[in-house]
Amino acid sequence: MASGELDPVILHHVVNSLGWPDLRPLQRAAIAPLLDGQDAILLAPTAGGKTEAACFPLLTAMVRRDGTGTSVLYLCPLKALLNNLITRISMYAGWLGRSAGLWHGDVPESRRRRIRADPPDILLTTPESLEAMLIGVTTDHAHLLGRVRTVVVDEVHAFAGDDRGWHLLAVLERLERVTGHPIQRVGLSATVGNPARLLTWLQGAGAGKRQGCLVAPDLPVTASAVSGPSGDVELDYVGSLDNAAKLIAALHRGEKRLVFCDSRRQVEQLGAALRARQVDVHLSHASLSAEERKRSEEAFAEGRDCVIVATSTLELGIDVGDLDRVIQIDSPGTVASFLQRLGRTGRRPGAVRNCLFLATGKETLLQAAGLLLLWGRGWVEPVVAPPEPRHLVGQQLLALALQRHRIGDRLWPEEWNGLAPFDGSAAPILRHMVEKGYLDEDGGMLFIGPEAERRFGRRHFMELTASFTAPPQFTVLAGRQEIGRTDVSVLTEDRPGPRLLLLGGRSWRVTFIDWTRKRAFVEPADGGGVAKWTGNGIAGLSFTLTRAMREILLGADPPVSLTHRALTRIAEWREEEAPEIVHPGGTLVTRSGGDVRWWTWAGYRANATLAATLPTVADPVQRPTDLWVRLREDLTPEAWREAYTDARDGEFLVLPDVDHRAVHGLKFSAVLPERLATATVAARLADLDGARATLADPYRMQLAP
Repeated sequence: MASGELDPVILHHVVNSLGWPDLRPLQRAAIAPLLDGQDAILLAPTAGGKTEAACFPLLTAMVRRDGTGTSVLYLCPLKALLNNLITRISMYAGWLGRSAGLWHGDVPESRRRRIRADPPDILLTTPESLEAMLIGVTTDHAHLLGRVRTVVVDEVHAFAGDDRGWHLLAVLERLERVTGHPIQRVGLSATVGNPARLLTWLQGAGAGKRQGCLVAPDLPVTASAVSGPSGDVELDYVGSLDNAAKLIAALHRGEKRLVFCDSRRQVEQLGAALRARQVDVHLSHASLSAEERKRSEEAFAEGRDCVIVATSTLELGIDVGDLDRVIQIDSPGTVASFLQRLGRTGRRPGAVRNCLFLATGKETLLQAAGLLLLWGRGWVEPVVAPPEPRHLVGQQLLALALQRHRIGDRLWPEEWNGLAPFDGSAAPILRHMVEKGYLDEDGGMLFIGPEAERRFGRRHFMELTASFTAPPQFTVLAGRQEIGRTDVSVLTEDRPGPRLLLLGGRSWRVTFIDWTRKRAFVEPADGGGVAKWTGNGIAGLSFTLTRAMREILLGADPPVSLTHRALTRIAEWREEEAPEIVHPGGTLVTRSGGDVRWWTWAGYRANATLAATLPTVADPVQRPTDLWVRLREDLTPEAWREAYTDARDGEFLVLPDVDHRAVHGLKFSAVLPERLATATVAARLADLDGARATLADPYRMQLAP
């Protein structure tokens, strides 16, 4: 067998078991670099065969080495995606007499014991579960993980854009210390605007030291990972969620429709509205129990004339059967997210990828039009890691102390192989943790301290394995059946009559609340339920998307079908409101009575940065929006020109002010000095590039009283 060829047994099964006439271009192109041990990013559209492109060469390499134990870790961002993949990957491994195992928070302890005793060749897990293996006292790290040679990171872009990505990189560096050798890193992705940068990011401390390649025969690897619009996309304006339900109930009967909403509350409300219209509807979102989501997804997969309403939980490739239609309520926040959703359709031979946008408000219509304008240009957001992850440096120091039991007070940076910011630059954080009792110091060694035991020691420090903070929720139970979780405010708000909540698309009457154990017991109700969840994310659209919305008002049209309703509403925007809020010559400063606004069209983060950078003219009591910054009521043209010129010509921009409550939303912020925790949140609130671009624009003033 040539070095760049798959094992003959795999090729036999590709033809005879899968019935494929040939491998796809991506699967062929991935063979040589993966067999050579190179790090790689495999890029292809949704359903492009990325899992097989990774697994077939890695299984071939496994057979050639003829070793035993777990040599491949397959990491996913969602447990549901792991559950979906295990059967397929087990089949591929079984062709060669190899095995695959599944390990995450829902896997019973009895199955984990079997994995510890007899490690599978491929272990499917999450980064959080991998962390738990490293810090857990019941797992022999060397036995289970010491022979790992390759890590596959599925949906790698979903990690890279938030704190889970920093956590993933740090844990992989520690894993290399366990194995004693570099680990091949393979990322699977679609729809990214900076694939080369994503590869460098995934390589971590090995960037520039190890070979790496992009494998993307189906996509041009340029500044963008897509070449332009491909699909049947339509934009409609319906004006309300109830009208959206009427249209969905009437359209495409006899077909399977996946409807995306961008909030759990919207999913619940639309699900209830569709059910009231006798539509066979199923729901999926993060606050439904795993069993409830699984029931919904299986029922939908087996149905024909039905609808499933979901948040982004169904965006990342989880198989719900063969779809006919994707419908988007309002608009996702990114082009990348839209491409994931569009890619759920058109998988049958001869089928076309399709998506129908139903805008329930004029602002979301404008956002959808702007997003589709960017999509039509082939633009996709670059994946950028959140800056300054100091809180995760603290988390990693605690996790390392648990894993090693004791760490040298000078040697600890070696555990991350020089990966910043987990390197020596973290010394001030470590000193603070020792001073506050999170770490104990004795004889040149560091240990878990009493304050860490107090704050994070419950359930064997399992709280340390999650890198984000989720608002507290109450578990909702109908008898012994868990329905899901709801926000505590639904149970505490003062409302007349019985307390009703909406969950799983159905109304429930609360019969008993166990405040100590955070459980609410319910029974079915006829209607009137309330759905509500509190989010932790920083609101706001990007600079690029907000500027695209401005272009729509100035006359640009997205390259999609627009219904008469959508065309009419956009025309009304342009004729009636646009002259007061946009100008083709630059940004606009307007006055309406005492309300003075600078219409930047720069996005939330850039506007927050601009408000902080222009303190003499910006209203000190405001919350910046995506579209404008509120200015002082007594603003004069002279004061504005002076402040604007100083900011434009100055060398520095100012980070936004931070509400102390935002710092508490940063998990593990307690282990940081207050000034560093505040600086971390401020850096994440800022968009310095967007602010600079806005200051570089000319401006016009309409300050007549």
